Order: sequence, then C-alpha cells, then structure tokens
Amino acid sequence: MFAVIMAGGSGTRFWPASRDRLPKQFLKITGNRTMFEETIARLRPFVAEDHLYAVVGQMHTELTRQALGTSAAHMLVEPLARNTAAAIGLAAIHIHRRDPDGKMIVLPADHYIADLENFARMAQAAAEVAAAGAIVTIGIQPTRPETGYGYIKIDEAIGRALDRAYYRVAGFVEKPDQQTALEYLASNQYAWNSGIFVFTARTILAETAACLPDLAAGLDEIAQAIGSADYNQTLARVYHRLEAISIDYGVMEKTAAPVYAFKADFAWSDVGSWQALYELRAGEADADGNLRLGDAATVDAKSNLVYSTTGRAIALLGVEDLIVVDTEDALLIADRGRSQDVKKFPEQFKRNHRSELC
Repeated sequence: MFAVIMAGGSGTRFWPASRDRLPKQFLKITGNRTMFEETIARLRPFVAEDHLYAVVGQMHTELTRQALGTSAAHMLVEPLARNTAAAIGLAAIHIHRRDPDGKMIVLPADHYIADLENFARMAQAAAEVAAAGAIVTIGIQPTRPETGYGYIKIDEAIGRALDRAYYRVAGFVEKPDQQTALEYLASNQYAWNSGIFVFTARTILAETAACLPDLAAGLDEIAQAIGSADYNQTLARVYHRLEAISIDYGVMEKTAAPVYAFKADFAWSDVGSWQALYELRAGEADADGNLRLGDAATVDAKSNLVYSTTGRAIALLGVEDLIVVDTEDALLIADRGRSQDVKKFPEQFKRNHRSELC
C-alpha cells in the first residue's frame, strides 16, 4: 500500500504558536513529536518506507524533509496551494507511474488518532475493498452536534473485510448549521468526515477525469513530464491554472464509483483549535483542570490552558477558562470558549502589514 500525507495548510488556528511558516502539523502539541511525525509513525506498520509520499507547499519543504528522513525523495512540492483534489491528483499520477493499481491511503498530516493497531487494521481492510475499484472512507461517530465538520450519510452494511463491516455511503454533506447538526446526531445515520480516503491510483484518476476533466487534463500533462528534465517547469506552468477545489466537492459528491465507509473504532480528533487540544489532553490537567504545556504556576486558577515555547515562567492568579500562549514575539490571552476566533489575529496582522506575526 502507498500512503499520501496531505501536509499543506496554513498556521491560523493555533496562532501564535503556528504561523504561515510553521503550521499546526509541525508543532509538538499532542506529544513529544510533531503531528506530522506522529502521522508518519502511525503509517509505518503497514506502509513501506519507499511507498510513503507527502504533498507539501514550497514554504515547508525543509520541515517536511526533516520529518520524512530517508523518504524525502517522495516529497511532492506544490508550486502553490490548489486544494485537495489537485494535491491528491498530483500524488496519484506519481504512484500510477509506479503501479497503476497501487492502493493509496490519503490522510491529513495534522490529525490525532489513538489505538494505532486498530487504525492499521482498518486501513488494510479499506485497501482490500478499494482494490476492486471502490472509493473507501472512514467515518467518525459524532459525539456532539459539530458544525465545523463535513458529514457522511451512512446507508446499510454492504459487506465485511478483515472481519470489519463496511457500509454504503449515501452522500457527502458539507458543514451543517446547528439545527441540522443536531438532527444528524439524533438520526444516527451520519458520521463525521475524517478526510481519510482509500482508493487505487487508477480509480481516483479515472474519477477525477469524469468529474473534473480540466483538472485531469492538467494532471495528465504533468504526468507526461515525470522523470524528465522538464518536470519542474511543467509542474509550475500547469499547476497555476489547475482548478482549486476540494476532493469532497470535486469528486466525492459527484462520482459514479461505488463509495463505502468503515466506522472508526479508534479515538480521533482533527485538533482544530486550542479548545480541542485542551479536550484532547484533559487527562493531563491538574486537579483544578489547568493544562500546563510549559512552565506555569497557578493560584486559585481553574480550567486554563497554558502553552509556552519560551521557557518563561507564567503565573495565573484567580482566573478561569483562559488560553495563554507564550511565544518569543507574541502573547495570546483568550477566553477558552472563543478559541475558534484566534484565526482573526493573523488576518488582522496581514491587513496591518505585520507579516512577521502571521
């Protein structure tokens, strides 16, 4: 099996720790390794070293090279961001050149997954189903009426692979409003879209051609240049005119191929905010609910998150439900319940021509 790690993305939701030059996947926020390194580690039990690919932006090539180590030859650098349909297509044409029927698992670089053994078994089961020409995804059982995720509508069970049931997908649904999310949760027919897909290189390129013919034509032009001295020039020239569209909008919502889903039996989080990180690592908090990821002291303080990369001592007195993030050039103090709004600061700094803070 081949693996494609989607390592693009901006550094807005974990500002000021994350920046354009250092997005979330390159931070050590879930443990002692970066999220990118954690993603590589969870793939290694079932993906050979030379079958590992990463699609990355030009700004992050050195960070990616460090994470990939000996697999750096399979770092695919996008000349500019063109969303997931183009990024997955770029990886697929390279894999197709090696093995047209090569099975690919595609996954983000910045998600958290617990129980790696179960994840590996499910990935292998999905690959078995995908080998016959299906598109397979992994759905996450919703635990709350989440409006920040896309959803998958799950139909009846259709079969089993490696003793795991898989289900027909009735459709992909974009991020709902609060009332719709409540209805999804109550119906028990919907799963969160994890962004993890499994298919063969042949299948995804064929479905891209059927659903996004202009994008497919551009990918074919790039594919013809692979291995030649003109590859980088062709990639730069063609990539700029590729349509910027997600794989969900562009292919998954339109494909005529069979689409199936497994229901995840492992803990998962997209770690999409400081609040999500607090929830993920709540078990490490002290008796008052303070999560200290840095040098912090508290007196009469409760349910705060402190994250620091400076080594400075941080003291909290009589406060509750705060996020405190201390970096060398910026300090964030925020209401923990408003952590999704942190991205407004890099947007503001860009408007004020303070790019060094973005």
